[in-house]
Amino acid sequence: MRLSACLLTAASLLALQTSPLSAQDRYRQPPPVVVSPDLSAPWVMQLGQQPGKVVRRRAPTNVQVQQGQQGLTMRRSSVPGLVLVQPTNADVSVITSSVARPAQTQIQPQMDPKFLPASVEYQTSHKPGTIIIDSASKYLYLVQEGGKARRYGVGVGKEGMGWKGVENVTRKAEWPEWRPPSSMIERERKKGRILPTYMAGGEANPLGARALYLGSTLYRIHGTNAPWTVGTNASSGCIRMRNQDVMELYEMVRVGAKVVVM
Repeated sequence: MRLSACLLTAASLLALQTSPLSAQDRYRQPPPVVVSPDLSAPWVMQLGQQPGKVVRRRAPTNVQVQQGQQGLTMRRSSVPGLVLVQPTNADVSVITSSVARPAQTQIQPQMDPKFLPASVEYQTSHKPGTIIIDSASKYLYLVQEGGKARRYGVGVGKEGMGWKGVENVTRKAEWPEWRPPSSMIERERKKGRILPTYMAGGEANPLGARALYLGSTLYRIHGTNAPWTVGTNASSGCIRMRNQDVMELYEMVRVGAKVVVM
């Protein structure tokens, strides 16, 4: 009995030393890691690749190419345990247009810097506090003491909509509401543009941040939601200014001030 037990023990120890399934051998050659080149596509796009453009990739020189099943090519790298899997025609990859393209930002034209506010020499017989609008040069002058004036760039009436005359500021309003006259609504409708009959004051309002109402007319000196039109013939007869400029003018002009449009 003792001899039989010893023989069985010896046989077991010999089997453990020679078995290919020993614990040490299990980790000697780990299974290969499979990497798909498609994982690199998002990184290519982040690096500025345009959707729809063909990206050509060269096969590594240190791999062995074998034809796999279902149209796959197995590329065994020189790096131990690394296998690259590609479609057989994967030397050319196409980044499709299904990837969302960044939204195009509309760039608005800029106002000519010469129409920015400035304090200038200005000789006139009109009293300080008078507003003088030179429609030809597209400047508004607020007459000041000592032969000076505060000058602002303005937008004036389109061709056929300009006017000349003398009025007074009869009312002032902050963030004025807009009620376009019926004549303007009809005129714009013929052009295919539908105007509202009323718009509350706010940043989207065409009258902008402030308005100075002129006499009993429909004309105003007002701000605008389109500051790039300052320095052009763009209005229906009103005098438009940048919002920050009309807000400054608003604080310096009193109700009853004289306004001369040339």
